Amino acid sequence: MGTGSIRKIDTAGRVVLPKSIRKTFDLKDDVDSVEISVDGDAIILKKYTPTCMFCGGNEELTDYKGHRICGNCLRELSELRPHGA
Repeated sequence: MGTGSIRKIDTAGRVVLPKSIRKTFDLKDDVDSVEISVDGDAIILKKYTPTCMFCGGNEELTDYKGHRICGNCLRELSELRPHGA
């Protein structure tokens, strides 16, 4: 297995992603986030894509009390709420 790029970890625990990797994965500085996970002895970085907390979709996302909810689930939830409540 190839090692790709090798980068030092600074004293704050930061690693700089090479520009070529940021370009390949369309990661925009100060805009995009990465998700960090572990699989065995591997650290995995993945471009973060927000998803609905109920269905996992990523269309028409709305933030509700710190949770992302898609338009379809939001409509379904509004139909469950008793009218006049």
